[in-house]
Amino acid sequence: MRKNYQAAELKLKGYNLKSVKKNLKLIGRNIDDLKIISTYIQDSVVTIGDIIFLEKNRIFLMIVNRFMWEDVGKGASKQIKRIRSAIKFEEVLKVKSKKINQKNKNTRLECLAIKCNEILNNNYEIIFFFSGQSMITLISEAIEVALHDLGEAWNVKHIPKHKI
Repeated sequence: MRKNYQAAELKLKGYNLKSVKKNLKLIGRNIDDLKIISTYIQDSVVTIGDIIFLEKNRIFLMIVNRFMWEDVGKGASKQIKRIRSAIKFEEVLKVKSKKINQKNKNTRLECLAIKCNEILNNNYEIIFFFSGQSMITLISEAIEVALHDLGEAWNVKHIPKHKI
């Protein structure tokens, strides 16, 4: 019954149910899982206004425009796409940033990678690397991360490229 209600609600909002059912949903609980999630969010774009740390709940959340690398070169149309995705970390004790102006909520950051190291007291240091040498560092008691695509993907004109 609940599933039918959710499907009807999505239809009313104008979503294509076939594409929504295919949306990516990943859960990570260790460093290897986080490496996989890092691969999926490479070249995602996020605005400062779409990043929040809920300190009392110990949750760090970002809503990004994820580049869908998994679809590049697939199918007859070979269309390249982006999709809105939520990245949620739980058990986060502290968040700090470097080279990020948090006052301008419209500033866009391009995510390059996520790295993770085990540190003192069995905690983890999880670092988001962005273009322009910007960083966000999470200190967490555990690796509890979820990546979920939201809604439908849209076509884009360009594949991200990096100067080496």
